[in-house]
Amino acid sequence: MKGLYTVLLLVVSNIFMTFAWYGNIKMADTTKSWPLVFVILASWAIALFEYSFMVPANRIGHENFGGPFSLVQLKVIQEVVSLTVFMIITIKVFKMGTFSWNHLIGFGFLILAVYFIFKK
Repeated sequence: MKGLYTVLLLVVSNIFMTFAWYGNIKMADTTKSWPLVFVILASWAIALFEYSFMVPANRIGHENFGGPFSLVQLKVIQEVVSLTVFMIITIKVFKMGTFSWNHLIGFGFLILAVYFIFKK
């Protein structure tokens, strides 16, 4: 169950991360006139929520705290979740780009990476 909680917390964390990092691009009409320091502060405010989910996910999921994952496994899960959430938000929310065959191949390699990292 801790593994599932870890992945769900990582998904929520990465939703906030995607908006913290790239939301200013989607909101360019609004933020274009903002000084860069305001854009950075707004991103930090959103990133606070990212960290509020990321840190518990790593603590719950890591084997030092009774979780099922090693540090390397947590990182690989994080990367797969991050790229998956990013692609979904980019296509569905930001309406930028499409999902094509090369993306599918790249995700296939990510699945292979997870397989090899988790292989005992």
